[in-house]
Amino acid sequence: MKHGKKYNAAAAKYDLAKKYDIATACKMIQDMKFAKFDETVEAHVSCRLEKNATVRDTLVFPNQFRGEKKVLVFCKEDKVKEALDAGAAYAGEEYIDKVKDGWLDFDVAVATPDMMKDVGRLGMVLGRKGLMPNPKTGTVTPNVGQAVAELKKGRTEYRADKGGVVHIAVGKCSMDADKIIENFNTLLAEVSKKKPVGSSAGFIQSVSVSSSMGPGVWVDFKEGE
Repeated sequence: MKHGKKYNAAAAKYDLAKKYDIATACKMIQDMKFAKFDETVEAHVSCRLEKNATVRDTLVFPNQFRGEKKVLVFCKEDKVKEALDAGAAYAGEEYIDKVKDGWLDFDVAVATPDMMKDVGRLGMVLGRKGLMPNPKTGTVTPNVGQAVAELKKGRTEYRADKGGVVHIAVGKCSMDADKIIENFNTLLAEVSKKKPVGSSAGFIQSVSVSSSMGPGVWVDFKEGE
């Protein structure tokens, strides 16, 4: 793959074939950034998965770096106050018709289980945008207050791709390195919990970090540490 001069200049600063401890890797990522915008720091965790298995869940990073999410809750009248008090931007049954008409002024949708029969009909709209509530990500729940509160704190979904790799942002280059490291370690701890019971070592096969535009750096990670 061909890269630009700035990318190649950044990659020439270090030996990218080596593995580094996470503190060193984060420093390298920050040193190598060259874009004019505040680049995102991304983690890439390769997992050994059995056939048809996947890794998927949500987590809340201890150090937030994204803008606050605008949450919509599909619920009946008795849950509206709970949702709004927790910080939801919108809540109620009437938003089903609004979404049908093309309204999408929200970042994430939550639904109570009794609303999913109607919300499911919005699949063509919400599914296409990745906004469909899903019990696997905690966005279909009777506890709307708790769900909204966690989403407002930055609860994030992670999921392995077809190759078994989890790609997820863990910070911004402008953040203190210690905060990026803490987020990174939180991610590894959560992914490690997905190791199948009784499986041998090597569930997490490799770990790397990179900035949005820069080269990746291998992280020296050993299971159980």
